[in-house]
Amino acid sequence: MPAVLAAVAAAVRTPPDGLPITVPCASKLVAGKGRGFLQSVLHARGIIKRFGSILALAHVDLDVYPGEVVALLGDNGAGKSTLIKILSGVYRQDGGTLHIEGQPVRFADPMEARSLGIETVYQDLALAPHLDIASNIFLGRESLRKGWLGALGFLDRRSMREDAGVKLAQLKAPVKSVRQTVDQLSGGQRQAVAIARAASFGTKLIIMDEPTAALGVEESAKVLDLVGEIKSRGIPVIFVTHTLPFAFAVADRIVVLRLGRSVVSLATAETNINEVVQWITGSKSVDHIAELQGHRG
Repeated sequence: MPAVLAAVAAAVRTPPDGLPITVPCASKLVAGKGRGFLQSVLHARGIIKRFGSILALAHVDLDVYPGEVVALLGDNGAGKSTLIKILSGVYRQDGGTLHIEGQPVRFADPMEARSLGIETVYQDLALAPHLDIASNIFLGRESLRKGWLGALGFLDRRSMREDAGVKLAQLKAPVKSVRQTVDQLSGGQRQAVAIARAASFGTKLIIMDEPTAALGVEESAKVLDLVGEIKSRGIPVIFVTHTLPFAFAVADRIVVLRLGRSVVSLATAETNINEVVQWITGSKSVDHIAELQGHRG
């Protein structure tokens, strides 16, 4: 945790001299160059979503590669929540294409996305407070006992508790016992349970929607540590947040949405908070970069 807090502090730094390396997401030359022929886990192009006369997403491009954390940033109304609901199967896009590991997909519902190894941790966590931790991790995916007892629907609670303990230990989640009910846990511990559940079944991609929104600094740092543990297992993460220092602490790359469009993809190591804010607010744009380059030419 001290390393994460140090990274948060280091994220607030002065802009480098000269024009920063920024490119539109639609370009093949996205930040994080040098990937060679590494296939993306998620490849989204020209995603459009309408709600009646409201155009929620006008054109969104997004690539996510194995073992990377992509911070999805933008002001309120930028389209972040709509995009992650499309990626997780809650909404169907009205235009554009989605590919998972090179295969075209068009999710009919969240179960279809989950069957492909895509898990989402929403802000409300979707936990059952009266159930214990193990039951929440396997909620909807319960293990049955062997033999005729399983045929009658009897749950194998022992194996679920053992598996849940292993999963939590692998992520170094800060909980005492899998027998604790969720209503006994702190906000950070509940978030850890929701993340552990996602990591247990999210073999391709994990999406986190504002995982630190209701947490204090110390518990937020623990959540960021969990993100790092998931990344170390080679599973990519889409990390939605309004807290820019947290994005800089865990993300390899930052994608900014503005007014329903993906406007830029930035390598975290090559940018800074001031520049990202300019992209979020619109004071910097692709047209602005082109104009500056034209003047320098």
